[in-house]
Amino acid sequence: MRVLVAGGGGFIGGHLVKGLVADGHEVRSVDVKPIDQWWQEHPDVENWADTDLMGADACRRATKGVDQVFNLAADMGGMGFIENNKAACMLSVLISTNLLQAAVDNDVERLFYASSACVYAAEHQTDPNVTALKESDAYPAMPEDGYGWEKLFSERMARHFREDYGIQTRIARYHNVYGPNGSWTGGREKAPAALSRKVAECVVSGRHEVEVWGDGEQTRSFMFVDDCVRGTRMLTDSDVTDPINIGSSELVSINGLIDIISDIAGITVTRRHNLDAPQGVRGRNSDNTMILDRLGWEPSTSLRSGLEVTYAWVLDQVLAAAGAAA
Repeated sequence: MRVLVAGGGGFIGGHLVKGLVADGHEVRSVDVKPIDQWWQEHPDVENWADTDLMGADACRRATKGVDQVFNLAADMGGMGFIENNKAACMLSVLISTNLLQAAVDNDVERLFYASSACVYAAEHQTDPNVTALKESDAYPAMPEDGYGWEKLFSERMARHFREDYGIQTRIARYHNVYGPNGSWTGGREKAPAALSRKVAECVVSGRHEVEVWGDGEQTRSFMFVDDCVRGTRMLTDSDVTDPINIGSSELVSINGLIDIISDIAGITVTRRHNLDAPQGVRGRNSDNTMILDRLGWEPSTSLRSGLEVTYAWVLDQVLAAAGAAA
């Protein structure tokens, strides 16, 4: 097929493009960033850098002549970023709106929309021993302020475009995706990459102290990027029209995450808890009942296995940065 990946220069987008190319699809990879800031640049791909899909004209050009669209484009990052950039996160609705309209205008058959577990109401996430979130928990609506509201609104818009215009939209609610070839410093990185960087810096410096946002007892599930890409493609090719969780069900505390990473690194670290830092909800996990029932599959990469790959990649980046600064 001829496939557009919006956000192809980003973390998940780069891995998705890699898989699509490996399977022989013709890929147009589009991102607002200049090409030297893309996490992955693949040969034999139509790469459109410096292309802002918030604009309607750019979306019409990007969707022309393609069969399928994967919309992973968004202004987002880890908890520190989304709590301090609510308006910027909500402006991603322009991408969602203009891509949907352009896809209809250009007779695109199918569009995948990457939503988030941030659509779930905070009242379901107040306990570290959280009951896993099922898809119906998104309503009555009270999502994460800013980023979560944009995602929930764009979900509904994708649904109504399918109902009114016939484009086959598919919606995944991602739960904390991590892995190599993504943000690991600078403020947009998520917990696995941020803590991998902090532990790697301990290895390099010999000072074995790690700053932890909050008391470290908040819990999450983390999904390795290879599972994310596989689930995304399975869902897009399926007949599942309802929003569906794509996330690991392996729950871990932030303190537990540090334990795993420091063990992989072969060091022992002390924790310095910053109780004033952004922490997000107290607990969040993915209920995978629906994805198992509808797709017969769920993310299965163990957290330890995924972190081994992620930490090794982040360590290489830290060592390279330290070498360049020397």
